[in-house]
Amino acid sequence: MRKPLSGYKAVFFDAGDTLLTIPEARILFSQFLALKSFHNDEQHVGQLLDEAFNLFYYGKQLNPEQVCSPESDRKFWMDLYRFILDRLGAGEQWSEEEIYLVCHELYDEFIDPKHYQLFEDVKANLERFRSLGLRMAVISNFAPTLATILREKEIMNYFDAVIVSTEVGLEKPNPAIFRLALEQTGLAAEDVLYVGDHENNDIWAPAQVGMDAVKISRYTYQADGSIHSLNELT
Repeated sequence: MRKPLSGYKAVFFDAGDTLLTIPEARILFSQFLALKSFHNDEQHVGQLLDEAFNLFYYGKQLNPEQVCSPESDRKFWMDLYRFILDRLGAGEQWSEEEIYLVCHELYDEFIDPKHYQLFEDVKANLERFRSLGLRMAVISNFAPTLATILREKEIMNYFDAVIVSTEVGLEKPNPAIFRLALEQTGLAAEDVLYVGDHENNDIWAPAQVGMDAVKISRYTYQADGSIHSLNELT
């Protein structure tokens, strides 16, 4: 059972769908395809995005020893995008090679910092945590563009460390990525509270190194979490 914030020395965070998001991802996806003369209903695309996230991300099999790299991250997301394109009937319009190239381009589009926004509760709470004397860090499965995104959103300066899976070769739910964060910050596991949105990556994995964790649910399609906003951390 997690302690009140006063019982910790630090709060560590997941990034995507915890601190930041791409708002209206279905619109971005639909508009990207429309530019290639492949037109689809935005609501249908949104439903398929939710289905794909539940299948590929939230329903992903636990594999703590999986090696991570920029290439493996790209492949994961390309497989997810391919699933959506198949469900949209892209094969009726494009060849296999064209679909493959579109998946590559979608990956590059969705890691572009310009599309990301912070959740509205983030900046105020990072400032609140800092005022409470709490240290902060990020541990995220993300493309190498994460640091650029955090700098552009003007929150990079809050974090003592930013541990990105594609840069360190470790991927949640491998507990080793949490141990690395503790080594880099010089903190003990019992002094850190971790906040994230994924049951395996962000709750099970930090528990393996003795770190308390709380699940945040930002969207209606997610399984309910302990909190829905950083405002609830007291």
